[in-house]
Amino acid sequence: MPQTTTHRSPLEHHTHILMVLTSHGQLGDTGRKTGFWLEEFAAPYYAFQDAGATLTLASPLGGQPPLDPKSDEDSSQTEATRRFKADAAAQFALAHTVKLSTLRATGFDAVFYPGGHGPLWDLAQDAASIALIDAMIAAGKPVAAVCHAPGVLGHARGLGGQALVKGKNVTGFTNTEEEAAGLTRVVPFLVEDMLTERGGHFTKAADWQPHVVVDGLLITGQNPASSAPAAQALLTHLRARQATK
Repeated sequence: MPQTTTHRSPLEHHTHILMVLTSHGQLGDTGRKTGFWLEEFAAPYYAFQDAGATLTLASPLGGQPPLDPKSDEDSSQTEATRRFKADAAAQFALAHTVKLSTLRATGFDAVFYPGGHGPLWDLAQDAASIALIDAMIAAGKPVAAVCHAPGVLGHARGLGGQALVKGKNVTGFTNTEEEAAGLTRVVPFLVEDMLTERGGHFTKAADWQPHVVVDGLLITGQNPASSAPAAQALLTHLRARQATK
């Protein structure tokens, strides 16, 4: 979708955002490749960088996360993905992600999870990721996830030990979008169904249209078109918190 440029106040110079990407590159037993979705990484990456945040990139295995090849097709390119492909420093940072288990929530002001199908296989069950989300929420720090990445919230716990998404307004990749992608029977679970089963109040826009939901510390986006708006929602949260200090 077209991006409009508006004046936004910069973040405090020491604001530190963690971006967590998948290390899983196999699309079930199809023999096809998957991974993270390029737009869902690139758009937030530049939104955060341009706002003055310090970024750390992490993944379960560290190193280069696998890229979903479909997100690299010409039809999936955006201003942000083209900027990334011309940005040697960003490419180097992505190729050298930190191993997630070596990081702690205390070092970050917020965490953002880009989607792609990969997170459904690894991050959704990853003990370090679940512990990170629990610790961020307990510390009053925002957690954002877009498209398939809200699938990482399934085992996270909120205050009081109940499911993090229970009673929360959330969104994510919808059942009809997964059906349109032809992968309903390939993925380990459907994001919409899982969030609903965990007690989340799931809302959605029409397929492929941007839709972002903010409920307290939890920020979720529906699909690739929601990645930039979700990043801006996170920045808005951080700016508001900084303004009250």
